[in-house]
Amino acid sequence: MLNRAIIMGRLTDNPELRHTNSNIPVTTFTLAVERNFRSGDDRVTDFLDVVAWRSTAEFVSKYFSKGQMACVEGSIQVRSYNDREGNKRRAWEIVADQVYFAEGRRDGAQKNTESAAPVINN
Repeated sequence: MLNRAIIMGRLTDNPELRHTNSNIPVTTFTLAVERNFRSGDDRVTDFLDVVAWRSTAEFVSKYFSKGQMACVEGSIQVRSYNDREGNKRRAWEIVADQVYFAEGRRDGAQKNTESAAPVINN
């Protein structure tokens, strides 16, 4: 069997790093992903929830922010739960194995290439 998902879109909010009771890092975020077809003159956008664990969660929360384009590679997970009113619900989400930058640096984040060389002290 195969359960593999690759999506690319923009973060709808800043990811927030949390820790489980066992001190395992986790972050959740949502990607706005445009479909390949249009509905009239408008593009249809899906908002897909993503969860990242451990070092991937730390990486995402440190380097990604709202509006940034990201590519996520992972698997689809379905969770069942009861809401506050006792109704049975299902949540679909992507469990991220890898998260990649999907665009170049923004203007304000350009590094000075002249100072990129390492300094060696003897």
